[in-house]
Amino acid sequence: MSENNKACIAKKTSIGGQALIEGIMMRGPKKSAMAVRNPQGEIVLEKWDNEPADKKPGIVDKLRKLPIVRGVFNFAISMIAGYKSLMKSAEIAGFEDEDEKEDNKGMMAVVGIIAGVLGVCLSVGLFILLPTFLYDLIAKVVPAIAGNRILKSVFEGILKIAILVAYMAAVSRMNDIKRTFQYHGAEHKTIFCYEAGLELTVENVRKQGRFHPRCGTSFLIVMLLVSIFIGMIIPPELPTLIRTLIKVLLLPLTMGIGYEFIKFAGKHENAVTKILSAPGLWMQRITVLEPDDSMIECAITAVKEVIPDDGSDLI
Repeated sequence: MSENNKACIAKKTSIGGQALIEGIMMRGPKKSAMAVRNPQGEIVLEKWDNEPADKKPGIVDKLRKLPIVRGVFNFAISMIAGYKSLMKSAEIAGFEDEDEKEDNKGMMAVVGIIAGVLGVCLSVGLFILLPTFLYDLIAKVVPAIAGNRILKSVFEGILKIAILVAYMAAVSRMNDIKRTFQYHGAEHKTIFCYEAGLELTVENVRKQGRFHPRCGTSFLIVMLLVSIFIGMIIPPELPTLIRTLIKVLLLPLTMGIGYEFIKFAGKHENAVTKILSAPGLWMQRITVLEPDDSMIECAITAVKEVIPDDGSDLI
């Protein structure tokens, strides 16, 4: 199908993306592409197949299609692809010179692993241990609430969201992060333009909204909301470490449910999805900013490379 014909039809797409350092990565059903501006202001385009063309489907591929389970697989794949693209964008954008790239490859790999481990530990501490510790502290002052699992789960969930909002609001004040959030806006606007069936031009993209229901920010908020209900099934009288371990073990279930909701919200627009999506869309006011035209050009360049001719991205 030609681009002119495709541009006449409004649609919902599975194509998603990620803001990078001075660029954007878009991931389609078959291909991925990243468009990043180098220090000279030129757009550097890189693209790749998501999977080898000769790969034969196996048991893992069948599991990846199951509801709930597919959310865990897709989250892991997105994290890996996103991290690699982020590191590559830093190179293209000129954050390292050529000599540093060669000298620091091994070191950066080690630093990346250490940073990942520390990030997980920090997340567990902030979003699991801290809320539980604070509630237990309050329960010592007000013993009547000590055994209330609903109140405990709601308190912990609200505190997690408050921590996330405060963190995002704080980092958004940094210039580099602010530019990344602007590229995030370019990604959303470009996908909206494509879904509206309009020609992918800077003028058309600029007119689009910047808050998308399938955004990763919304996914984080949904996961925190889901964790409130999952937390209600964990007995509050259990020791803190046991509760923490159970919550960590239940994270794949939380991811899976969150993914299914985001996927559903991306397909359907009704009163229920609007209400449930509202917290995530509100959060995007912090993480998704208005882009300039040069950022939109990067998003358009990347998304054009991943739109399949067979319509396999339509949902």
